[in-house]
Amino acid sequence: MNVDQLISSLKADPVFMENVTAWKTLPAAEGRYVDFPDNLDPRIQAVLHRRGIHQLYTHQAASFAAASEGKDFVVVTPTASGKTMCYNLPVISAILKNPDARALYLFPTKALSADQASELYELVEALGVDIKAYTYDGDTQGAARKAIRQAGHIVVTNPDMLHSNVLPNHTKWVKLFENLQYIVIDEIHTYRGVFGSNLANVLRRLLRLCAFYGSHPRFILCSATIANPQELAHILTGREILTIDNNGAPMGERNFVFYNPPVINRQLGIRRGAVNETRDIAGKLLANGIPTIVFARSRIQVEVLTRYMKEQARDPYGFSGRVRGYRGGYLPSERRAIEQGLRAGEIDMVVSTNALELGIDIGSLTACVLCGYPGTIASTWQQAGRAGRRKDTALTVLVASSAPIDQYIVNHPEYFLTQSPENALLHPDNLYILLSHIKCAAYELPFEDGEAFGNVKDTAQFLDYLSESGILRHIGGKYHWSAEDFPASEISLRSASSENFIIIDITNPAHHRVIGEMDRYTVPMLLHENAIYMHEARQYQVEKLDFDACKAFLRAVDVDYYTDADLNVSLGVLDELKQKELPNNVGVTLGELKITTIVKIFKKMKLDTHENLGFGPVRVPETDMHTVGMWWTLPKLISEHYSNDDLQGAMVGIANLLCIVAPIYLMCAPRDIKVIYQVKAPETDLPTLFLYDQYPGGVGLSEKAYEMQELLLEHALNVLEECPCENGCPSCVGPEAEVGAGGKANARRILKELVNSCRA
Repeated sequence: MNVDQLISSLKADPVFMENVTAWKTLPAAEGRYVDFPDNLDPRIQAVLHRRGIHQLYTHQAASFAAASEGKDFVVVTPTASGKTMCYNLPVISAILKNPDARALYLFPTKALSADQASELYELVEALGVDIKAYTYDGDTQGAARKAIRQAGHIVVTNPDMLHSNVLPNHTKWVKLFENLQYIVIDEIHTYRGVFGSNLANVLRRLLRLCAFYGSHPRFILCSATIANPQELAHILTGREILTIDNNGAPMGERNFVFYNPPVINRQLGIRRGAVNETRDIAGKLLANGIPTIVFARSRIQVEVLTRYMKEQARDPYGFSGRVRGYRGGYLPSERRAIEQGLRAGEIDMVVSTNALELGIDIGSLTACVLCGYPGTIASTWQQAGRAGRRKDTALTVLVASSAPIDQYIVNHPEYFLTQSPENALLHPDNLYILLSHIKCAAYELPFEDGEAFGNVKDTAQFLDYLSESGILRHIGGKYHWSAEDFPASEISLRSASSENFIIIDITNPAHHRVIGEMDRYTVPMLLHENAIYMHEARQYQVEKLDFDACKAFLRAVDVDYYTDADLNVSLGVLDELKQKELPNNVGVTLGELKITTIVKIFKKMKLDTHENLGFGPVRVPETDMHTVGMWWTLPKLISEHYSNDDLQGAMVGIANLLCIVAPIYLMCAPRDIKVIYQVKAPETDLPTLFLYDQYPGGVGLSEKAYEMQELLLEHALNVLEECPCENGCPSCVGPEAEVGAGGKANARRILKELVNSCRA
């Protein structure tokens, strides 16, 4: 059965269609083509002709024209639309004209760097000219690094390597900085939040060094579809940016299905689990031989689903077979093997986190199943675009989880289908981030009096502070580095610890082997002692976790459960930045918070049924984070009308509602913010609702929420009132068992009070 036949079969299946809230069919689109530009080098034209390419897509031709005119531009087109050619053609043309010309390619991940570099190598090899293109990242051998610095025409790297290795050692890269003509940045929609804020500052440092060496490079940027690509590109680069979005690539018919699992307990509003529903839907695709990618929200989900699908396919567990898992933490060699298997058509199904969301070439997949809403409209379309990369019909099924935002999207598909994708929000002038990069910039080159840094015109206050701290010396109108440390090593661009834990399999005492790695912040959740760690559907039990050595020692086991840890969060107010008192004594505050997280217990979850088999203790250190948040304080006038239980149920409900609407209207991913409540906050002795940025130092989301609090509260109330349930469900305040019998009604009354206070 091919995908068209399967689609017809699903539409004729009343059991399946009963749970479908919307089925959107996007018609096929013909390609739009333009002849090769006259100024495109004949050698390049000859190579393209040999590959069967006789014309360019409209956006590729527009990109080449913009580059020829010396403009900075961003290309915004869907997945698999040939964006790679938009930057390879101008760059290679420039090098053919001037052999001294240099280009720097930045990709957000090593996997994408490796994938794009291989395509670049093939093009250069086909040309038969001496253009040296190299990948320069953490895996590059030391012996090769010197040759790359001296001879590399095109250096392919990632922001982390640029930040920690290239810029601090710019004296070794003189040829690159003196002759840099193009800076190519792909997948710029990924540079949001802290990662984007850091990259903007890294680019400020890069351009500062280019100016020192006398080069003036132009930017070529590429992005998936987001609402504000031009604005994002401008904030990242500090340049005026031309937008090219006239996509000329052909596209096959695409079917997008919104699927809400059936209700299994109508009283409590509980639906069948998204993981089990995903297993059944993906199983139909697998049984019919339809190449499929399944996206899951977490590493645990990836491993559990991989195990389920391998069982259905009678595929052996481990690092081979027609069904593969793919996520962060796998060794680079494993990931490359999986990517190659996908391109070669040797793998029928891959289960992945968002690690495969980016533009890595994974061959021709026909179907996509999303286990839960990815969190943003942009990510959803990006993941859906991994299927149907050729001209054939494609099928995407979004299986909603019980999470409130999932239920909102699946019950309001018109919101998803009619809204433009989200804005990518970043805050490069965040005090923590900016100061860190000014330190790095000062290490690279002394700052002169009055020198700006990006759009920060007054750097004196930062430089004087660093001088007073003994990090800089102010001599002869310049600020010179005087500390002994290496500042770039202290900064992780992705706001996680730069330390990774090594995962070691000790099943065979004679042969210990490394099977993966994990960042420090995830370790307490997944690698605590007695945790069941899953890798390519195999199960391992953590025997020992060595925090000092950053190592976890595991042994293979065969058990019928997996583990899931509970994260406890506590909060304290450090400083109040803005405050206003609304009518009815409702207080609203913006300020700095200290967030303390610790994992204390883990659950054993049975495979297949996902029932709880018991608990166990976790002994790991706690983690602190300083961030920015806003909070509403309810006066005694409101809280005295409720018992503690009723008040708690109402506040749980309001927090759940804000978790639904805040990501939508702040245009961020759900993981970017957190909403918690305190029935009696220690700082105020009053009921308080907190909304804060899930990043150290904050990235501007809470400030935005503070300014648009009335809108957030109004929409939270609308979601509650539009929901047909009587006493609560996952689509609004949460299940009745969580909020209590009167939780929904009490949440409605308190929300109305808050909305009226904002309007007054």
